[in-house]
Amino acid sequence: MQIEVGTSATVHLVVTDVDTAIALGSGDVPVLGTPRIVALMEQAAVAALAGTLDDGATSVGTRISIDHLAASLVGVTVTATAEVVGLEARAVFFRLTVHEGDRQVATGDHVRFVVDRERFLGR
Repeated sequence: MQIEVGTSATVHLVVTDVDTAIALGSGDVPVLGTPRIVALMEQAAVAALAGTLDDGATSVGTRISIDHLAASLVGVTVTATAEVVGLEARAVFFRLTVHEGDRQVATGDHVRFVVDRERFLGR
């Protein structure tokens, strides 16, 4: 495992109708839904770990805490960034942000554990 503090990745999403609170069942307004923000943040964390894990290893999310600060309308592009801020045994700690241009949409913290893929799936 060659994960380092400071490693980061960014992913982008153009918000569509399927990403809205209405479509996800998390509200009744046509704006980017919180569950989709969570998924986007996890996608950024997984991307940050790409190429750093040993053969046969993967990571699984175990905790996420976010603040959804602003609404994003259908058609806008949001950008999620995950940065490794700590390591402890098999745990990888991330700081997460989502922006729509210069405006912060969400922020949070996330923990992923590095596991042996086959052993994990064998449970």
